[in-house]
Amino acid sequence: MIKQNIPSLLYFIFLVIAIPMTAQTNTEDLQKEIDQTVWKPFKKAFETLDGDALNATYADQVLRVTPQGIDTDNVFKKENVDRFLQNKKNRDQINLDFWFDDRKTNETTSYEVGFYCIGFTSKEGQTQYSYGQFHIVLEKIDGHWKITQDWDTTMIGSQEIDKTFFERQPPQKF
Repeated sequence: MIKQNIPSLLYFIFLVIAIPMTAQTNTEDLQKEIDQTVWKPFKKAFETLDGDALNATYADQVLRVTPQGIDTDNVFKKENVDRFLQNKKNRDQINLDFWFDDRKTNETTSYEVGFYCIGFTSKEGQTQYSYGQFHIVLEKIDGHWKITQDWDTTMIGSQEIDKTFFERQPPQKF
């Protein structure tokens, strides 16, 4: 009787071991897909001052929350285009670095938290840095990952996010 159950027992043990590994691999694959289809183009759009390309990483309807307030009318998209046009006119340069503190992803939704550093260099060569934390929700819409919620802050509790927060980890590489 025991010998007959050994193949079943071995199969069960294999499933118990293999299913979590498959889920982990699937999550990693989804996050790599998001990195290549959203985050790499997002970073490139920032650094090439391409507002339309940046806006293409967002869904048609987005909840955007910043220290300035809540935007449910996609006003930020027009501001992205206008700001980058002004940056180009002024011959400014922008460098964006970020890293993920936590990512939770399934087949249709990803919740991603991290820290960013934006280096803004004027045509005179002076660079100012801006640091913050982001919470992003991405959803797979018509087969494409899009940002549907974007929340940024420059404060955690009553402490301003600065270089020390950002330097806890190296920036994301694509």
